Amino acid sequence: MSELTAAPPILEMRNITKEFPGVKALANVNLTVRAGEVHAICGENGAGKSTLMKVLSGVYPYGTYTGDIWYQGSVVEFKDIRASEHAGIAIIHQELALIPELSITENLFLGNEIQRGGIIDWSEARLRTVELLARVGLRDDPDTPIKQLGVGKQQLVEIAKALAKDVKILILDEPTAALNENDSQHLLDLILGLKGKGITSIIISHKLNEIERVADEITIIRDGHTIETLDVAGGGVDEDRIIRGMVGRSLESRYPDRTPEIGEVFFEVRNWTVQHPQVAERLVVKNANLTVRRGEIVGIAGLMGAGRTELAMSIFGRSYGKYVSGSISIDGKDVVLKDVQTAISHGLAYVSEDRKVLGLNLLDTIKRSIVSAKLSRIAPRGVVDEYAENDIAEDYRKRLRIKTPSVDVGVAKLSGGNQQKVVLAKWMFTEPDLLILDEPTRGIDVGAKYEIYTIIQQLASQGKGVILISSELPELLGITDRIYTVFEGQITDDVFTSEATPENLMRSMTSSRSKAKA
Repeated sequence: MSELTAAPPILEMRNITKEFPGVKALANVNLTVRAGEVHAICGENGAGKSTLMKVLSGVYPYGTYTGDIWYQGSVVEFKDIRASEHAGIAIIHQELALIPELSITENLFLGNEIQRGGIIDWSEARLRTVELLARVGLRDDPDTPIKQLGVGKQQLVEIAKALAKDVKILILDEPTAALNENDSQHLLDLILGLKGKGITSIIISHKLNEIERVADEITIIRDGHTIETLDVAGGGVDEDRIIRGMVGRSLESRYPDRTPEIGEVFFEVRNWTVQHPQVAERLVVKNANLTVRRGEIVGIAGLMGAGRTELAMSIFGRSYGKYVSGSISIDGKDVVLKDVQTAISHGLAYVSEDRKVLGLNLLDTIKRSIVSAKLSRIAPRGVVDEYAENDIAEDYRKRLRIKTPSVDVGVAKLSGGNQQKVVLAKWMFTEPDLLILDEPTRGIDVGAKYEIYTIIQQLASQGKGVILISSELPELLGITDRIYTVFEGQITDDVFTSEATPENLMRSMTSSRSKAKA
């Protein structure tokens, strides 16, 4: 018997059932977490993982679910998130809950301010912030507004915020989804370090290789039911074994087979230079050259903050930064894509990595969201054809396997992965010639990833061009035809995927020596 299995349970969730109108999200789910372990929860999108953690942390308060939560040997009834935090349970949601306008310091101690004589002690708060940021590997100024940080850094600030409280159980919902490999590595080491200090972690993640590395036990949830708990320390648990538990079948290949039919160059960016929106002297894109051929899937690889998103957004109707110089040509003709509307009318589409802020209006229904980017297609005389809207939304619901009882449901009620599918459907509906995908599989399970890869490949086989930005090198190597690497706003290399290796890509992602082909 290992030391861990001998450790007493710090947490037991017994027969947890949670219903929403029209759907049973959890049905008699059981979970046992031992003190000082890293416990992973796996399952497809919409399986009920996040719902279970929201029940535990009091987001769904006692009385809205049935079943018992045993914590440190007694039954707890959390009425809200403050009650669970007070007990030492902190949750970091997949969709970050920071206030963009406030500084890092203000966010870290919001509701938990350091006071002296009834007055907030800002100098002490700043010192504590520097310490907490150092624990998660950030060196940013404590006074930096959150909105100036990328999604990856915000994730680390969230973890620092949890560490500021006396946390016993840390729940991380997709903690590395927005992070590149280096930062993910750092975060996993951080979780293992916290384990060494006696902090228990519960991780929800789709990155099975990471789970396999850090988790002591893995509980698999499928369609709101607990399927099994695997003992990683006992051995015999690999990615394929986890996938089999998650999807109920084995996935032979992670990436669909494809024979590309690549045509002529139809989209070209030349000498593209863009300024930072706030800091005029800082260039976020430097003299970038990029081409896309018809039927080609082009990957963009780079570390967090390298300028991948900035490049994509500035191409897509100058929606980021201040344009300095450069030109874009489509089918050999120079075009000026001065705003998003012009970019869409020239056949461009951009699927943002931040689906909640830039991808969706959370007040809309699924069907309204899907048609919103090009209403003119279903409004022949200026009036939206509701039947066409419904038929199109239904078609995408089936094709993308969006888990929902109806397309009239609000997008806010969907799981993160299903929201991502709605954003994809929204931009596919515009029938683009060039689809720019920024982290399209972030926070999405292996089964759904395969479906999204298939859709991307179908678009390419129709002669469309695809630009895929991803922090996961295996994904880029598995699905693209050619890869550009970006470092500090510069394109440093352009390689055929068949000739690329993770090592040489990483080399180009961490060096400014430009090796890009003309």
